[in-house]
Amino acid sequence: MPNLAIIGYGKMGRLIEQLAPEYGFSVALKYDPLLGPAPLLPADFETVDVAVDFTVPEAVVPTVETIAPLGVNLVVGTTGWLEHREAVERAVRANGIGLVWSPNFSVGVNVFFRLVSEAARLLAAQAEYGAWAWEIHHAAKKDAPSGTLRKLVEDMKKAGYTRSIDVSANRAGMVPGIHEIGFDSTADTITLRHTARSREGFARGALKAAQWVIGKKGFYEFADIVFS
Repeated sequence: MPNLAIIGYGKMGRLIEQLAPEYGFSVALKYDPLLGPAPLLPADFETVDVAVDFTVPEAVVPTVETIAPLGVNLVVGTTGWLEHREAVERAVRANGIGLVWSPNFSVGVNVFFRLVSEAARLLAAQAEYGAWAWEIHHAAKKDAPSGTLRKLVEDMKKAGYTRSIDVSANRAGMVPGIHEIGFDSTADTITLRHTARSREGFARGALKAAQWVIGKKGFYEFADIVFS
């Protein structure tokens, strides 16, 4: 049974711990950088096969740079750190580990990415259509707009939609996550929406990624797993 380290022991971390046995994992380490100054030590990872990170943006690079030299592969579900992606990829390459990243580990959301990209491609040349991108999450979510919405907008632009996209975000209550992309003209409106019912889909996706990345080397995205 492979051993799992959980980095970040909030709601997602606890849910991953609960579901880990279903995916054949034994939880060997639980660490939350927000709960105390105790550093991660090499001895903590002697029996760990893969670590899952759901922390805060500012913790991602130090965590990766600490864990990568120990030869432990990683799954990173934290968002808001991509301006430091080069540093993370450099650590992955230099230490010969595997890392899977995604702003959203829901299988449904990764299908949603593809649907939105195709809609943007089809409407790119239809100048009468304007576009918007909106999301809402629970009040405790740190980054806004979410990493998922940022990727949706980035994917729309890569698909050839070069006109302005109005982007907005809300934070309230306990909403797990709703993402909506819309296209509007004088003739009609097209709306694409993904609604998460709970965090369970994110946790299960992260555990699927953890299973997959054992023995791998390189920097991957969850879509590489979903659509492989």
